[in-house]
Amino acid sequence: MSFVLDASIAASWFLPDEQSEAAEGLIAALGIAPGLVPSLFWFEARNLFVMAERRGRWGPGSALAATLKLHSLPLRDGGIGNDVSIIDIALRHGLSGYDASYVALARSSDMPLATADRKMAVAARSEGITIVGPLEHEH
Repeated sequence: MSFVLDASIAASWFLPDEQSEAAEGLIAALGIAPGLVPSLFWFEARNLFVMAERRGRWGPGSALAATLKLHSLPLRDGGIGNDVSIIDIALRHGLSGYDASYVALARSSDMPLATADRKMAVAARSEGITIVGPLEHEH
């Protein structure tokens, strides 16, 4: 199953205090079909990893190691997205432009969205997008 991957799920794969069985199932699913991410994903993931190392959640060199490991996963870059769609979704759902880019990509690609962000999940569901991962059964 292919899905659009939010950086919150990637963080849960690498940060011990954010791990969940549902998120671990998603990393296994990437072995079957590649995930899709907006270009923004890579900036967000790097920042999450840098902040984890800076705050002492990880040792020196861990941010780079996690980033390199993330790059080894089968993830396709879906580009920067459609400005009209992203801004429309952001304004209608009170999301940041960043979060709206994931929702817009899931909608335009007709794929489920893997996220651990509740506000993003609510917005995606209202757009008719299926949620997979730790919030899959919340409504």
